[in-house]
Amino acid sequence: MTVHSRFLRPFFAIVFFLLVSAVSGIGFAEENSANEIPIRYGLAPAVGKTFDPVTDIHFVQLSGFVMWDYDRIWRHWAPDPLRFKVECAAGTTVAPETRAMISVGMMALYYLDFFSTSRLLPYLEGGIGVIYTDFQVTGQGSRFNFNPQIGFGMEFKRDSGAPFFGTIRLNHISNGGLNRENRGVNSLVLMIGRSW
Repeated sequence: MTVHSRFLRPFFAIVFFLLVSAVSGIGFAEENSANEIPIRYGLAPAVGKTFDPVTDIHFVQLSGFVMWDYDRIWRHWAPDPLRFKVECAAGTTVAPETRAMISVGMMALYYLDFFSTSRLLPYLEGGIGVIYTDFQVTGQGSRFNFNPQIGFGMEFKRDSGAPFFGTIRLNHISNGGLNRENRGVNSLVLMIGRSW
């Protein structure tokens, strides 16, 4: 079985799941009370490039997420601008060779309301997940790794309809010392997408 065939089935299954969830969630979000922040969904293509320990790995991904008001999931007080997000991403390296990547993670997102305008809403986000990469750099030790990320983004509001967003992230991959070899891989990721 080739890398492409191993990768394509789960990739399309995830895309299908995210699309069905997004469509079914639109009706649910409209049923929420006026005081409740609705569940949001989003899809975004992403491009990335490693910068440590190597600079030659380039990759593309499709990312989908579901986002809730933070205290709706974690039953304790939280600031009003705080959200909780679960995100799945699947993709492939495009250089120096083609290798699959798939990840799932959770993040906290904090809207910077005090910097917002009528059209722009900036935010910070950070979280952790797990990732499988069909590649390894020297000393990496494992293909299954932890995947902490931090980022800065911006929502672009429109007169009607769902907002678009753009995010730039620092992405880290390492096994947290579960393997004797644990050379981390760091990359920069740019995402541009739309939420519902």
